[in-house]
Amino acid sequence: MKLWRLVEEAVAPLDLEVLEVRQAPGEVLVRLERKDERPIRVADLERASRAVEAALDREDPIPGPYRLLVESPGPRRPLFTRRHFERFQGLKAKVPGPGGFTGRILRLEGEEVVFLVGAEEKRLALGTFRAYLAEWPAEPR
Repeated sequence: MKLWRLVEEAVAPLDLEVLEVRQAPGEVLVRLERKDERPIRVADLERASRAVEAALDREDPIPGPYRLLVESPGPRRPLFTRRHFERFQGLKAKVPGPGGFTGRILRLEGEEVVFLVGAEEKRLALGTFRAYLAEWPAEPR
């Protein structure tokens, strides 16, 4: 969690939102998007990479050498906030894990996301699962 906060603080002044921070042996992966929801540019990622690198060098939260990867969300775009599901409503999402599925995001009702899986609706409470975009929109959203 400390690593996520460090990355968040580093990219906040750049108007970027952290979608994912994953640490593996010898590697730190950071996935970002723009807060204005416009497509992220290479220049955005370069600035973010420098800012994250400086924060990690200053705080030194990771022992030993590692490679920092700063990316756009790409085809495995994580969805976890209300706004993410609203933004990609109508598209398919994959919910991995036991009982996982791929279904179309129909709508949000209260604190639930409603998916169409086959011919049936499936409801999951926000914050209790992770999902990934399973199809990419024709136009950026």
